[in-house]
Amino acid sequence: MSGGNEAPIGVFDSGIGGLTVVRALRRLLPSESVVYLGDTARVPYGTKSPETVIRYSLNNARFLLGRGVKMLVVACNTASSTALGAMREHFTGIPVIGMVEPGAQAAVLASKSGSIGVIGTRATIESRSYERALRQFGGPSVIMDGEPCPLFVSLAEEGIVDGPIVDLVARRYLERLVSRLPDMDTLILGCTHYPLLSSAIHATVEDLAGHEVTLIDSGESAARVVSDVLDSRGIRSTRNDRGELTVYVTDTSHIREVGSRFLGEELGDIRKVDI
Repeated sequence: MSGGNEAPIGVFDSGIGGLTVVRALRRLLPSESVVYLGDTARVPYGTKSPETVIRYSLNNARFLLGRGVKMLVVACNTASSTALGAMREHFTGIPVIGMVEPGAQAAVLASKSGSIGVIGTRATIESRSYERALRQFGGPSVIMDGEPCPLFVSLAEEGIVDGPIVDLVARRYLERLVSRLPDMDTLILGCTHYPLLSSAIHATVEDLAGHEVTLIDSGESAARVVSDVLDSRGIRSTRNDRGELTVYVTDTSHIREVGSRFLGEELGDIRKVDI
């Protein structure tokens, strides 16, 4: 394992959506430094084959390991669904945290009815990774269904996070899910872009369901798991000031404005790399 306590946490995503996970990490663990890689030249992963997603993910991990990180966070639900097993096999000396298991565990704990919905990219939903994780943590009593919501990604990146367009798209997607899962009381946001639309998603799903529905942000759930792993391995930073954030991307087009929106703060230096 590289680095020691003051080594950074490595985070990658297929694009800049994973900055919502970095946002959660920096809120919960302000003293930790983070190195982020957004593979913006090859986004989205959700339309790629599993073999391609695994290859890209391993390359991303190698890049971050070359920066001396002490932990890998796969801030991409598609890569978490497809490549996490391969990454854990390849990189046995370092913790590798994905989005799916933390989100599923949080949903099982939050749900009273055991009826849980998931929204995400088509690749994430079709992989059935959340279904397997929900069964793992909740057993056979869990009732779940998923709905791909691809347009949410474009809306989030355009900064269109509320208003009639968002409401119309949300209703179109969520009414299908609620019709199949009428007792749903918990909904997992299975894509790093979706937290930006959480207010509209929450209002729409509760209106359609006619009862309270708890939203689970997988990024926030993953940040709590990261905190637990730092403690269990004794690798939490001991610094008293705010950790550094270093951002690498594979293409710089439209990154700064959109990235700042996802991060919730101004992006500093953005470095373009070829991996």
